[in-house]
Amino acid sequence: MRILIVEDEKTLAEIMASSLKKEKYSVDISFDGEEGLYNALSGIYNLIILDVMLPFVNGIEILKKVRDNNIDTKIIMLTAKSELEDKLLGLNNGADDYMTKPFHMEELIARVNVQLRKDTKKKIADSLEAYDLKLNLKTSVLSCTTTNDSIEVGFKEFLLLEYLIQNKNIIVSKEQIYDKVWGINNVSESNNLEAYLSFIRKKLKIINSKVTIRSIRGLGYKLEGIDEEIRN
Repeated sequence: MRILIVEDEKTLAEIMASSLKKEKYSVDISFDGEEGLYNALSGIYNLIILDVMLPFVNGIEILKKVRDNNIDTKIIMLTAKSELEDKLLGLNNGADDYMTKPFHMEELIARVNVQLRKDTKKKIADSLEAYDLKLNLKTSVLSCTTTNDSIEVGFKEFLLLEYLIQNKNIIVSKEQIYDKVWGINNVSESNNLEAYLSFIRKKLKIINSKVTIRSIRGLGYKLEGIDEEIRN
């Protein structure tokens, strides 16, 4: 799942991002309200952690514009103020939760987990499956269900596999992968996509999976099982 942090205190933003990445979330940071609004309106995020006091565009305005565009991303507001009126202003404009600075990272992570569980309307699964593949979401172990062979995957490999498995019947474009795996702010790094796909394909062979990642010229990529390959 992808999270956007909109926070102008760079040290705090980076600490939050580091803590959330340890929980297997993919995180982007915007350090001002103008960039934060642009990224928030992309609609690609499952949750936004949004500071109220921001340069250029404040958090309440970002919140209003996100909701005005019918984007239902979960939003947790952050503020240094503790007055009831400030909390009500955020909640009345569509915020899902509110935290007052300073706070413990453990509490932030707990609140993020609660909101994302609400978003799925069910307990978050421990694994994802497609064809003969099983990806453990807690241990980052990729297994073949027919051979019982398994291998651990790296963080970017994990994010790629998660996205491809979730869209196993869909062709996903490079741009969609860039946004979901690398994030809007990291386009240059996404040039490594082919390298990471190569790593994953090698690991599929190691665990003797029949699944392939098919490159479709001009369109993107698709996760395919052996039955689908025969039909095509």
